[in-house]
Amino acid sequence: MLPAAFSTRASLATVLPSSLAALSGDANELSLPRMEHVVVILVDGLGAAALRARSGHARTLAPLLGKTTTIDAGFPTTTAAALTTLTTGTTPGVHGMVGYRVRDAAGRLTNQLSGWDGRMDPATWQRSRTVFERAVEQGVRARAIGLPKFAGSGFTEAVLRGAEFVGVQSLAERFEVAAEVVASAGPGLTYLYVAELDALAHARGWESPAWTAALETLDALVAGFARRLGPGRGALLTADHGVVDVPESGHILYDTAPELLEGVAEIAGEPRMLHVYTETGEAEAVARRWRDAEGDRSWVATREEAAEAGWFGAAVDPEVAPRIGDVLVAARKRIAYYDGRDPQRTGRNMVGQHGSLTPEETRVPLLRFGAAG
Repeated sequence: MLPAAFSTRASLATVLPSSLAALSGDANELSLPRMEHVVVILVDGLGAAALRARSGHARTLAPLLGKTTTIDAGFPTTTAAALTTLTTGTTPGVHGMVGYRVRDAAGRLTNQLSGWDGRMDPATWQRSRTVFERAVEQGVRARAIGLPKFAGSGFTEAVLRGAEFVGVQSLAERFEVAAEVVASAGPGLTYLYVAELDALAHARGWESPAWTAALETLDALVAGFARRLGPGRGALLTADHGVVDVPESGHILYDTAPELLEGVAEIAGEPRMLHVYTETGEAEAVARRWRDAEGDRSWVATREEAAEAGWFGAAVDPEVAPRIGDVLVAARKRIAYYDGRDPQRTGRNMVGQHGSLTPEETRVPLLRFGAAG
């Protein structure tokens, strides 16, 4: 039986729409009270399980973490998909950002974070209006605070359109800018992006001392920021996915099993969630071979089976469906799939990984501060 990706509980898709509704006092799925300004802090890669495991190093964040303060990140648990779910309030089957590396309309395998060009227009490839666009229409000033290198990128134009982008290099300075913004008059919706934990998880693992030290820094910055929230100002802290540390012994080289490549045209996605594009008419046979070989450590589904299970949300638009692999392979143990024929060994030095459906990857915190609490 395939697991569900978006449960009936709150998900990332509810966070920004609820925040916008709170600015006008409207009812919302998170039951947020009326506020003048809401800041949504997105900590890339901060899974609820990892935060709970390192609770002694997060004296501000960890005590707020309970069963009712976690939400579903959705699927796939990769930044391109999850951030778009956050900023649009829609699911991947609707907004179209269905993975890290997928097949685009020109038939190319394209990186959804960095592969934007004239044949993959951010204004149309990402198909949903953002909550920031809706906010501006309602007279709410929308801002996005992130790293300067992301200013004007295709991904930024796709998922943050409508927001004024403010590029700030250091994490402490990003929180300082957010504190100044939230103190300004008038209704406001601000997005604050924290990249550092995810980068360290990839390089050294979330179980590393370096990741724990970064969590301590974040915890202190959030505590200071929360103390500066004035009346009618609130903040929500969440994440786009969690992380699983995968040892090199967990690297599965699928090219060493020739039957897994029979009927396969291309393989994309990422190591813990493969999009397998098959030759015409071969999807069922390919899925059967992968299931026979890998079914004890991964969920294997055809595109149709995944859609029926709700992996990409309640519905998959016909325009979005061809972007999804004909067969999907989602790791459920501490493994990651690679092509051993790759001379560059792409991604093989990554420790922390994500993309799949395990609770460690899908469950993320939703913590409230100030007037949002």
